[in-house]
Amino acid sequence: MTIGQYPREVTIEVISDTRHESKLNGCCLNRQRLHNIITGMVVFSYGGMDMAQGLGWNLYTGIPSSQQFQFSWFIGVIIGALFGCMTVSHLPKIFFYCLAILLQLIDAIICVSAPYNYNAMVAARYIGGIGIGLITVAFIIHNSEVAPNNERGKWCAVEQSGLGLGIAVQVIMDSMWDPALPIGNNQVHGIIGIVFAIVGLAILILSVESPIFYLRRNDARKANTCQWELLDKKANTEDCKLAFEENNLYVAEGTSETLIHELTVAMVPFFKMFLCRCLVAFSFSLPLTDTIITSTLAWQGTMYSWPIIVWRLLRWIGTLIAFFIIDRLGRKFLSMLGLICMAGLMLGMAGIYNNLSIVNYQVQMGQVCQICMAFQIFAGMFVSSTPVYLGEAFPLRIKPYLIAAIVIMEQLIHIIVIVTFGRNGNFYQYFLGVGIVMVICFLILLVMLPETRNMTLRQAGHRFRRLHDVFAH
Repeated sequence: MTIGQYPREVTIEVISDTRHESKLNGCCLNRQRLHNIITGMVVFSYGGMDMAQGLGWNLYTGIPSSQQFQFSWFIGVIIGALFGCMTVSHLPKIFFYCLAILLQLIDAIICVSAPYNYNAMVAARYIGGIGIGLITVAFIIHNSEVAPNNERGKWCAVEQSGLGLGIAVQVIMDSMWDPALPIGNNQVHGIIGIVFAIVGLAILILSVESPIFYLRRNDARKANTCQWELLDKKANTEDCKLAFEENNLYVAEGTSETLIHELTVAMVPFFKMFLCRCLVAFSFSLPLTDTIITSTLAWQGTMYSWPIIVWRLLRWIGTLIAFFIIDRLGRKFLSMLGLICMAGLMLGMAGIYNNLSIVNYQVQMGQVCQICMAFQIFAGMFVSSTPVYLGEAFPLRIKPYLIAAIVIMEQLIHIIVIVTFGRNGNFYQYFLGVGIVMVICFLILLVMLPETRNMTLRQAGHRFRRLHDVFAH
């Protein structure tokens, strides 16, 4: 089969998967690498700042932390994910990047212009959430399709690394804020958002569409052009042939299956990803915010202290550690290590809170604070594996809908926790229940979750369809 003639003529020959894999792993991204990391970081970082505001870090803004204020951003993400899943297969990914950045720019401008208006701030949170919902579905699909097989985990992990950075910025800014300053907390929040949006829009010039997007439209010429733009300058014709053939095989296989067959084979991957991704909602929640604040106050005597700063930095550091080793040690090892440590530390906090009188003891509350900090570094390691798994798990045609469904369920868990534990303060019940859930999910995922390091999207998708997958490939 002969593919498009621009910029070079490439004739595809049938080759083995082993040769395919080794060659493709040597092809690195050039411009797309910079686009992925910068655009993903700035967009998701501002999303992380909005997310943190809804999960307890709205201390000195002058805006009451009502339940509507807290869960409005998560509802926005649900709306954005619904719109994104219905349109992402029909529009170029740059459309979603641009729209998401523009929505977040509107969010930021409202924060600067009406920082003390409750209704305006709630509206801004809805708008910002819609932007994150839109880009989450598009970003995961786009990055899983354009990244080399040996770097897919790294570039998909940018989603969680960006959120972690934004959460850290908001937590540190909010917890250390001086109310006597002449500028409002929300105004600084908005200014940071405007800067992020400008940087994101400027870097979009480096955007390259996925060849798979055009192959699904039978436009081999544009797909071939995109393939060359994605490869490193040192790549040769053979590299392009191999990468292009694999994308052709992936599209051909994905479009030849019936919808009923795709839905059937997607049931097992969907169950795996439901357990895996929805645990992300428990890695940063309102009870964890209340716990670190109360334990720091009891241990250090003031909230203006180092534990809260370290607490949030450790989450981001955990995502950075995962960023650099996820494609070397593997997604499964990293996620399982993070999850079992999270479960143990969560149950440890439940054991301490079993005695309600410990809130009056400095030593015990110091232990809680230290456990909270340790929990966050393992949480950062665990959550970083979930975006790449989402990009690999599902059949091509129904992938956007199933990714959106998982993302929506994650937001619903956040909303349920806000409504259930927002004003309850029963840390023992929360930590015990979540800790037990994490242990159960660890045992299930240890048996079911596959290792997809260095696999093509096509190979990873088939691997996910297995009911159990204990051993790495």
